[in-house]
Amino acid sequence: MTGLLTDLYQLTMAAGYFGAGKAREIATFELFFRHLPRYRNYVLSAGLEQVVEYVSNLRYTEQEIQYLRGLPQFKRVSPAFFDALLNLRFTGDLFAMQEGTPVFAGEPIVTVRAPLMEAQIVETYLLAMIGFQSLIATKSARITEVAGGRAVVDFGTRRAHSPEAGVLAGRASYIGGCIGTSNTETGFRYGIPVFGTAAHSWIQAFETERSAFEQLQKLLGDATVYLIDTYNTAEGARLAADMGRPLWGVRLDSGNLVELSREVRKILDDAGLYDAKIMATSDLNEYKILEFAAAGAPIDAFGVGTDLATSTDSPNLGVVYKLVELDGRVTAKFSEDKHTLPGAKQVFRFATHDVIACSWECLGCGPGEPEARALLRPVVLGGKLVSPLPTLADVRRYASDSIKKLPTVTRSLFDTDQHYRVDYSTALMTLYEKVQNENGLLRHRHSD
Repeated sequence: MTGLLTDLYQLTMAAGYFGAGKAREIATFELFFRHLPRYRNYVLSAGLEQVVEYVSNLRYTEQEIQYLRGLPQFKRVSPAFFDALLNLRFTGDLFAMQEGTPVFAGEPIVTVRAPLMEAQIVETYLLAMIGFQSLIATKSARITEVAGGRAVVDFGTRRAHSPEAGVLAGRASYIGGCIGTSNTETGFRYGIPVFGTAAHSWIQAFETERSAFEQLQKLLGDATVYLIDTYNTAEGARLAADMGRPLWGVRLDSGNLVELSREVRKILDDAGLYDAKIMATSDLNEYKILEFAAAGAPIDAFGVGTDLATSTDSPNLGVVYKLVELDGRVTAKFSEDKHTLPGAKQVFRFATHDVIACSWECLGCGPGEPEARALLRPVVLGGKLVSPLPTLADVRRYASDSIKKLPTVTRSLFDTDQHYRVDYSTALMTLYEKVQNENGLLRHRHSD
């Protein structure tokens, strides 16, 4: 996998480290977000599988090296650096929370410990992959929770920020609880169920709506879903009822979906098609679906597109990747509003809260201590995968179980100021003060 999937400054820094003799110093970086995104009380982690694939296959080709040699930023760089880049492989360690874990502000999702040059180059890819998929997985979890057991399908590829983003959004939405996706490439790559039948253009392509329905039923049989609102929704429903079995159901894509779903349900039931499903689409999101549920609309499934694939109401996650150790020396930033805590860390999850601690601590291990679970686990050691990653179906189940354990208020769509409790261990805060003192910050602050 190409190492050019990074920002230029990662490579200029790598060249600088190489020239300064620091490229092989062992660095520890942590990936986390400082603040929860807008309207969110938690984030569902996703994207680890692609991160592992990336670091396991990180390569530079001769052609890519020639491209870099021609950049003006590298005109003073030693040829030995490019030789090192050509032979570069990720040889470090990667610790991470399992995909599908609810995460909160300040908690490391991924920790990278590797030679400095390697650890620096991978930053951009990790931020982009974890940040994007975690956003979509979180959005999916919110939508599927309010759907209350009714099926939700990802229909967002056509509105995603690129075709590849649509593929990954389909994967992340499955982790968050969708039953599948409309994206066939997602289904092919990841074994996710795919759904979809026909659009309005199918109806318009035939001389009559009946002939369009007849051909669709002939094509799809029990999987037939009639799109009934191309011309007149009620008449489309009556035609679908007249067609009878085989069919899965009908789809509504416009109008007042609450009133129309009731009318359509009656038409189908009067025809004896009690098991025929009603699927709703049309710019849906978690708030609209909640309204449908409150109104008792007889809708059995939802196709969600734009809002899901782009996380429209909260479209970015400010993930950062910060150096916390270098060759045994702990490091930290002290800049206002962007400070970091020094040293490698572990996150312990208790029944009611989390604690961010030093990596060497073992909270909940002693007799009489409340039980806790360490969330960061080794995934890659010495550049090699420790054990096979869980299947996507297992990740999806784990995510569902983990979300159910969160307090109800944390899962709320509206109480977005009710943050889950995250504490810092005494040892970590003592280390922070020690590093501040060593840098003269406490003395300076006390003299002000």
